[in-house]
Amino acid sequence: MTTISIDQLCTDAESFLAGRLPRKPDRDAPFVWGEGSDSVSIVEDPDPEQEAVDLAAAQAFAADRFHAGFGWIDGPVELGGRGLSPEHKRAYASVEARYRTPPMSFFTIGLGMVGPTVLVHGSDEVKAAYLRGIQRGDVLACQLFSEPGAGSDLAAVATRAERDGDEWVLEGQKVWTSNAHLSHIGEAICRTDPGQPKHKGMTAFLVDMRAPGVEVRPLRQMNGGAGFNEVFLHEVRVPDSHRLGGVGEGWAVAMTTLMNERASLGGGMGLGPGPGPFERLPALLRAHGDASDPVQRQRVADLYVHHKVSEWTTRRALARAQAGGLPGPEMSILKMAGTAQLHRISDFVSGVLGPRLVADTGEWGTYAWADLVCGAPGARLGGGTDEVLRNIVGERVLGLPKEPGPDPGTPFRDLPR
Repeated sequence: MTTISIDQLCTDAESFLAGRLPRKPDRDAPFVWGEGSDSVSIVEDPDPEQEAVDLAAAQAFAADRFHAGFGWIDGPVELGGRGLSPEHKRAYASVEARYRTPPMSFFTIGLGMVGPTVLVHGSDEVKAAYLRGIQRGDVLACQLFSEPGAGSDLAAVATRAERDGDEWVLEGQKVWTSNAHLSHIGEAICRTDPGQPKHKGMTAFLVDMRAPGVEVRPLRQMNGGAGFNEVFLHEVRVPDSHRLGGVGEGWAVAMTTLMNERASLGGGMGLGPGPGPFERLPALLRAHGDASDPVQRQRVADLYVHHKVSEWTTRRALARAQAGGLPGPEMSILKMAGTAQLHRISDFVSGVLGPRLVADTGEWGTYAWADLVCGAPGARLGGGTDEVLRNIVGERVLGLPKEPGPDPGTPFRDLPR
């Protein structure tokens, strides 16, 4: 394995990026109200034509980055990675953050959730077939976890998978699936043994999203976007080689994915491109509110305090990762903190802007906040509801007694519906 110093990697990264991308404005430069983009979207949700253009640009850059040796810096060499350390990966990310890349959120689920799960639980065939493509941007992935009748109780999934020789036949419905309409593969949790306790009767699979029997339908949101979907699986055949983990081990596979998901979501509760919220909110108050109002000033200070606490929690999680630890239940704290902060920001800007928030007059920095206000409620659901996350924190971090539930020996078929 070829080794390289972090300093040399950063020098090489600067050369690679400088020849391809424009550099972002200096973060230390003062924020000027009315200049640059006023977008504060939680999740970019462009129209289909723009989405296709953005995806093509993102895939071209991802492929270029991969072949230059910066795509999977800490991945195994035999699977297409560079075999360097997580510190090398973070160093490259800090360099890339200085440049204006195409929209790369198309790859978040594959790179941050499904890919790491396949690396841990996938067969050699599946690893060889998909991991290089995920890192190169050729393969987009989604999570087929949530169901209409299961809410946030992942163990209550009802989608069935029955063995048929060397294949499994899947039947059921999934919902709130981000980017299912673009994905090539989906990680599905299915019920394979309804006679077992519900946590033990599940198995995970990697599903070809273009296979016969897979139907994807868009779900229109109140901000006008349709990035979420419902997915119907009707007699979908999946090779046994595409099973993730052992039969009946779906819960452990799902936990690997969810801990990585909460790390991704909790660390990324930002406000889209451009200056962060604490550069925007004081300016928003000066432009459309009363900056001398002590109550409003106190609300801005409160937002700043919560921001700093979340930032320190993120640093603690990164320190854990640097020490070789896996994402743990602390990620639930970070995700809840990010969600609560979005709602504080939403309430604040709604009070300052009033009708300007719902009437698009073209005035900079006003109606643009509607995307955040409309998107904030969904943050309480994605990656686990607040109620589920509080249970995780209470039981696994604080050591509180486990919430009462059904007898663990009760067969799934006998549980109340």
